[in-house]
Amino acid sequence: MTDRSTASTPAKRRVGIMGGTFDPIHHGHLVAASEVAKSFDLDEVVFVPTGNPYMKRNVSPSEDRYLMTVIATASNPRFTVSRVDIDRDGPTYTVDTLRDVMRLRPDSELFFITGADAIAQILEWKDSDDMFEYAHFVAVSRPGHELVLDDSLPRESVSVLEVPALAISSTDCRDRARRGYPVWYLVPDGVVQYIAKHRLYTDSDHDEERASAPEGSAVFSSDRAHEVAT
Repeated sequence: MTDRSTASTPAKRRVGIMGGTFDPIHHGHLVAASEVAKSFDLDEVVFVPTGNPYMKRNVSPSEDRYLMTVIATASNPRFTVSRVDIDRDGPTYTVDTLRDVMRLRPDSELFFITGADAIAQILEWKDSDDMFEYAHFVAVSRPGHELVLDDSLPRESVSVLEVPALAISSTDCRDRARRGYPVWYLVPDGVVQYIAKHRLYTDSDHDEERASAPEGSAVFSSDRAHEVAT
């Protein structure tokens, strides 16, 4: 991880980026973001709900996912939510997310937070070389699960951080909600109420196209493990 600038040079704001489908956002996402913010001395963590996520077609409307993310992050003054991905046409790629965030925060140092499953495939992502020019990548993993980085990765641009493991996935939350089981304590209270009020995840076909694509086994769903270039 990089150090703060010296007193003679204006310090850049250290900004974490957590992109994801957030369908729904859950405590695993929030814990991971909080741990990275503490360990890397971040001034802000920006949650970026995907617009049209690559290789995921049957997702909840972007506005619902955006509002659930706003609700979930409202109590933490370091957490903010950006619409850059949901307001952009076409598939969501991380390189576009980073370009847009850097354009809006030109004096910031970016740290992209992702899961261990995604970092293993990151060199296959669209314009992967460019991504390392925009941000330092932080791969979060579970305690006791060693993450071996690909030798081809630029080591100065990638860090691994163990964070508390919460056995929560968005897929499980959707499945519980669809079957009428409670999701209290898996997602923030306000998100529970939003799901109930708007009757999300009641469609039995909601997850059919995603059943064969697990959301990750690290700490939270990276939602970008299959973001290969086309």
